[in-house]
Amino acid sequence: MAAPTTAPTKVSILGKENIIVGSDLWRTFVAQDLIANIPSSTYVLITDTNISHLYVPTFETSFRHALSEGDTGARLLTYEIPPGETSKSRSTKAEVEDWMLSQECTRDTVIIALGGGVIGDMIGYVAATFMRGVRFVQVPTTLLSMVDSSIGGKTAIDTPLGKNLIGAFWQPERIYVDLQFLESLPPREFINGMAEIIKASRRSTAAIWNEEEFAALEKSAGAITDAAKTEGRAGTGRFAHTREDLMRIILGSIRVKAHVVSADERESGLRNLLNFGHSIGHAFEAILTPQVLHGECVAIGMVKEAELARLLGVMKPGAVARLAKCISSYGLPVSAQDARIRKLSSGKQCPPDQLISIMGVDKKNDGRKKKVVLLSAIGRTHETRASVVADKDIKFVLSSSAVVVPPRTFPDRVTCTPPGSKSISNRTLVLAALGTGVCRIRNLLHSDDTEYMLTALAKLGGVSYSWEEEGEVLVVNGRGGSLGASSTELYLGNAGTASRFLTTVVALAKPSPEASRTILTGNARMKERPIHSLVESLRKNGVEIDYLEREKSLPIAVTAAGGFAGGDINLAATVSSQYVSSILMCAPYAKKPVTLRLSGKPISQLYIDMTIAMMGSFGIHVRSAEDEPHAYHIPQGVYRNPEEYVIESDASSATYPLAMAAITGSTCTVPNIGSASLQGDARFAVDVLRPMGCVVEQTGSSTTVTGPAKGQLKALGDIDMEPMTDAFLTASVLAAVARPGKDSGNVTRITGIANQHVKECDRIEAVKEQLAKYGVEAHGFDDGIVIHGIPLESLKSPGDTNGGVCCYDDHRVAMSFSVLATVAPAPVQIQERECVGKTWPGWWDTLSQLFKVDLEGRVVEHTETGGGKGPALSEKSIFIIGMRGAGKSTMASVAASILDWPVVDLDRELERKLGRGVRDLIKSDGWEEFRRQELDVLRQVLAEKPTRNVFACGGGIVETEEARHLLKEYHKRGGIVSLVDREIEAVIEYLNSDENRPAYGEDIMGVYVRRKPWYLECSNYEFHIQAADVGSSTLGPSSFARCLNAITGRSRALQAIEQKPHSFFVSLTLPNLGPSRSIVKAASVGSDAVELRVDLLEDPAASDGIPSREYVATQLALLRGMVTVPIIFTVRTRAQGGRFPDNSSDALLKLLLTALRMGVEFLDVEISSPEALLDRVTAQKGMTQIIASHHDPERRLSWSNGSWIPYYNKCLQHGDIVKLVGSAKGEEDNYALGRFKLWAAKEHSTPLIVINMGNEGALSRVCNRFLTPVTHAALPTKAAPGQLSAADIRKVLSVLEEIQARRFFLFGKPISASPSPELHTQIYERTGLPHSYSRHETDRVADLEHIIRSDDFGGASVTIPLKLDIMSVLDEISPEAKLIGAVNTVVPTELVEADKKKMRLVGHNTDWKGMILALEHAGARSTTIVDAARAGVVIGNGGTARAAIYALHAMRHTPIYIVGRSREKLARLAESFPKDYDLRILDSAEAVDAQLQAAPSVAIATVPASGSLDETVRETIQRVLQLPAAQPNRAVQGSRASDDTTAQRDIPTLLEMAYTPRLTPLIDLARKAGWRTIPGVDVLVAQAVFQFELWTGILPNYDEVK
Repeated sequence: MAAPTTAPTKVSILGKENIIVGSDLWRTFVAQDLIANIPSSTYVLITDTNISHLYVPTFETSFRHALSEGDTGARLLTYEIPPGETSKSRSTKAEVEDWMLSQECTRDTVIIALGGGVIGDMIGYVAATFMRGVRFVQVPTTLLSMVDSSIGGKTAIDTPLGKNLIGAFWQPERIYVDLQFLESLPPREFINGMAEIIKASRRSTAAIWNEEEFAALEKSAGAITDAAKTEGRAGTGRFAHTREDLMRIILGSIRVKAHVVSADERESGLRNLLNFGHSIGHAFEAILTPQVLHGECVAIGMVKEAELARLLGVMKPGAVARLAKCISSYGLPVSAQDARIRKLSSGKQCPPDQLISIMGVDKKNDGRKKKVVLLSAIGRTHETRASVVADKDIKFVLSSSAVVVPPRTFPDRVTCTPPGSKSISNRTLVLAALGTGVCRIRNLLHSDDTEYMLTALAKLGGVSYSWEEEGEVLVVNGRGGSLGASSTELYLGNAGTASRFLTTVVALAKPSPEASRTILTGNARMKERPIHSLVESLRKNGVEIDYLEREKSLPIAVTAAGGFAGGDINLAATVSSQYVSSILMCAPYAKKPVTLRLSGKPISQLYIDMTIAMMGSFGIHVRSAEDEPHAYHIPQGVYRNPEEYVIESDASSATYPLAMAAITGSTCTVPNIGSASLQGDARFAVDVLRPMGCVVEQTGSSTTVTGPAKGQLKALGDIDMEPMTDAFLTASVLAAVARPGKDSGNVTRITGIANQHVKECDRIEAVKEQLAKYGVEAHGFDDGIVIHGIPLESLKSPGDTNGGVCCYDDHRVAMSFSVLATVAPAPVQIQERECVGKTWPGWWDTLSQLFKVDLEGRVVEHTETGGGKGPALSEKSIFIIGMRGAGKSTMASVAASILDWPVVDLDRELERKLGRGVRDLIKSDGWEEFRRQELDVLRQVLAEKPTRNVFACGGGIVETEEARHLLKEYHKRGGIVSLVDREIEAVIEYLNSDENRPAYGEDIMGVYVRRKPWYLECSNYEFHIQAADVGSSTLGPSSFARCLNAITGRSRALQAIEQKPHSFFVSLTLPNLGPSRSIVKAASVGSDAVELRVDLLEDPAASDGIPSREYVATQLALLRGMVTVPIIFTVRTRAQGGRFPDNSSDALLKLLLTALRMGVEFLDVEISSPEALLDRVTAQKGMTQIIASHHDPERRLSWSNGSWIPYYNKCLQHGDIVKLVGSAKGEEDNYALGRFKLWAAKEHSTPLIVINMGNEGALSRVCNRFLTPVTHAALPTKAAPGQLSAADIRKVLSVLEEIQARRFFLFGKPISASPSPELHTQIYERTGLPHSYSRHETDRVADLEHIIRSDDFGGASVTIPLKLDIMSVLDEISPEAKLIGAVNTVVPTELVEADKKKMRLVGHNTDWKGMILALEHAGARSTTIVDAARAGVVIGNGGTARAAIYALHAMRHTPIYIVGRSREKLARLAESFPKDYDLRILDSAEAVDAQLQAAPSVAIATVPASGSLDETVRETIQRVLQLPAAQPNRAVQGSRASDDTTAQRDIPTLLEMAYTPRLTPLIDLARKAGWRTIPGVDVLVAQAVFQFELWTGILPNYDEVK
């Protein structure tokens, strides 16, 4: 704002004109006024570090200038404190006071508080107590402080128990309100202040503040918020166009506050009223600060306190809705569940009980009685002071669920007037906006739907409006259809009516200077609801409409072309009558007269008739075609608004009070719904309730229902509810307790309600699911539902075990089932109670006040999904695409194995469908026909198998445009389409050798180049296979398995890491991972995750130092194959201590999105990145956990002064994990960091990584506990200065006894020669653990009791002869150990029961895992689903043989042959395993000849190597070894390349379990037969690796241990 041309305005407070309001006062007025009127020897200017540089130099200049005009000798001192609510503390106050004393400040000091509310409150309290009180002045710089905190003399600091609880009344000598400060105020801070202005506008005690002022605020909302959101710096004049309104609003609010303070300085009564919204708002603020601002919390508090007044019957629902709309129109939240609040606070919970507890220390309270300011209307309070309100009522308005307590008795007679009809209200708003002239609308429904509609029409410029009679009358000034495209999205929540009507309305808009099209969008459920038929009709009539996400649903973009063509319009009317009404209402403004023809029998014809009748009331008369059914002629014209239009009550809503009378045997009258109603649901009483046994009296304008005796309702039999589809839910809950009718038995069959499948939820499915909780059987079908009624006394209560009634955010479900809850045998919880706001915001108030139903509030942490909301991500089918030969089938089989879903190869499915092969099809009919058939199969599986299937697509699926479209739409809706990619050279080599499929007929590389961009756009995830990985269960599939687990959320990596007392991630500093496999594997041992530092990679093809997407993808794929722990993907910029260029955000975004596509478990995102990048990454993160990070290598921030808090807050908005890295210069920095961490941990449960860089920061790394970044000796450099290794940190923690030394043992006899103690001891030393491992030789379990139950027992290895005996002294045996029948590992597990720690000893068997690891490490591979059956052999029938059988089954070998001397023993062994193990006996060479044609893939020998082998067994084994090797055949051809590596893996392998001698007779036989052999010592090492993991959570490097 420019310098003032007139003198500042002075406002009197407490008899003195001490409030001075103007513009540019700080620069031109304040210093001179201070020196002249508030003389002192010392002026102390205190401000915060955020604004000091902006305003202190200016004031110093003006102060010197003012001094030069006199000879006062005064001095000016300045002091800065950190910004934010955390500075409003005892410690900061003491800091300021100590500094002032050090500056020799005396009692004549004048303190200048320059800043927002924090500065004013805290520095005012300093002034009140320093030397028992010194003078001070307020210079508020925020809108909030200008109109509220600076006025009135209330000063205070916060305590852990609440805000402003310690302070004093201390009036400032001056309050300088300089509106120039608003020019540089951030938009959020400005809007934050509007909450106090809106609050003050309620007050009618100040003469000029009344409902008219509130109405002015409503009108000014758009202009003021738009101005606030523009970029602005001091002097830019962003409020130039709203200056007068803003000055009037601010000055008016200041005068209100000054008037009230003057009348009640000490807050003994009247001044309490200015705390409207603060009782509840402060409670929210106590929990949500500092992430959520004071004004935002007060805005929520105002709405909640208004809802409380509505619940208590002192405020009308319309006034509450009007208040909420005004608040939201200024961009302020109206609920703690607001998406912005959830994001700002990182989803922090505000439990009602905690809020009420905080409210208990409110200064207004009367002892333990809570006092809240209640409104009776806009501009008027219920009492002249705060009112006493019961905790029970407060809890109800704060709770997400309503508990309905069935009353013992009901009122005999009730008169209930439901809100205005939603259907009529929405139609009225459209017609009035399109009409000309003023229309006074009475009884408009105040609901979410109508608010969305009204706001949207205003944004289109089609209407101006105001409220009269305390919000009961809406005055609309229509502009005759003159609409302009909206520059901002029209967000419609879940308002289906608004979305359908507005789709046609916005087609009438003309381009505006700001926009050429209008976007309609809504919430997640709205984005699933259909709008296709309407869009298609409009498109055919010349309207350009684009789907922006999912086809056939919002969001859509409608091009502004000033209307549609008109003429003949055809529309399918079988889904929703709202499509018809939408075109009907807009048709008069088409470019030609419209004839609307409806195909099919229209659903809900009565609503179409309603629309036509209402159009007639507004001057446009529609004529039905005489010569054809369901056709209408609509003339061109302009609606003429009637002077007044009264909206009758909503007939659908009226069914609920009428149903209350029916089900309770009482009488209810609805006075303004009768037989003359336009609404189809008005027939409910006559057509539904009367046949059920109710007495119905209906006039043209009223309906009275008297129910039969309680429990005597009759079943309806068959009823067509097509004329009143929304009322079927009410009928359903009544039918649930209906006794047998005359001809129908207890069954009610409702038809004609097909449209209810696509409402706010699938209502038919929802009714079925929720009735089941009451013990009522129901089942739905396409057009209706069947309910089997039960006697009322048999009704069950849903109870709390299943969360009560789930409403699926559907108002009709909530209200219907609340009716049934009133006669349940016990209280019933109704979830999502606030969803009734869609049509009847005051429904719960009505239930309580009129029907005397006791209500309680409750919070539900987890609500059900369902009711038609679609399957969760993890249930949706998965499509795998990529070039033929890339490994799709193999990876699909891995996915199917993990998910336990069937795998479907689409080419095989096509062959099955056509009864001939793909090769023949292409040869006879050509590629075009093949592609057509391929597309049909894709369509079919999408429709028929949308869940729980894995599909391997043909390589050319992307060649067809429609197939690409289907795949893109599928993953946009949350499905998984994964691209499997592989080096193209390997693919070409395979394709050139594959004779099972037709040749491409063109260059394969050219095909790949053409398809690659299609593969990328059709997929949302990708997996890169390295050449050596294909077919390897250790590398390829296991890598893919981890990737799949990550993208489907099954890995739960974060939760697993959080369970550990200390966790680490190692930061890789390698330029290329390819040649560094051994380094990576060694470095990852002992860490819980591995960080890929992308900024440290060196792409040889990159000229700008930025690695390409392809290079990074390859590196990430390599890393997946090298490690088994989660991956952290990090690109650190130079400003944050890394090497990535700072100004390359586009390249950075590309790499981050690549990481998300490749399913990394963790993604590090710097919050200093552009907001657009942060929002994009956050929106697309899927199941990846975001580590929101900020680093301060320059040491600009301090842990001790709150300067880290803004960065912490921003990290919370975007991250699942917060990572803050400072720099330490001394130990005090680590202690300050510790205090910060304690504060943050108390404020939020979000996991936190907080460390200091540098050698001095080492202590912070040791104390971090959660995901500490570490280095390793094998790495070339450290990723950051001061980094330690995980082993180093564990050693320090051991010294500090943070890690307790444990004793581990080997139990058995004889064990003197076992290498296990040396092996485990070395691993402990390398990982930095303080444990010991020793032998305890015994063959008696009794000798072990005192050891295994000792406090320092860490675990034990168990060998013969105790593997079976040990089980008797353990608390639990793992499932695999039970089946194997032996325990070789004992693990103590700590449990907490009744707040007491209890140690349980669990027995495991790691022998089988050791066998698998040794086999796979040597090259043997597991069988996959696409493999042909691959047999295995086990030699022996003892305890180790059982582990071998278990191992081969886990590797999917089938059948498994068992070789031994005694057929009887072998039979018993086979019978002890489940039949699906398919165990077969080989007890002779003849049995081998009879059963085997080729050598098995794997054989495991479990017989002792000492002594001679039984001759029969020897001959049997020799015959097996001499069999020819099996061909690497696959169940699905072409799914894996047959390269040298693969051939090597298919060599038959013998695993000899005997340790000594090194060359056993069996190994000798196998080698001579050409088999690969593995010595038993390898299994000893392998099973020890898994033992170590069970004991410590650390998986050692097998190669290193070996």
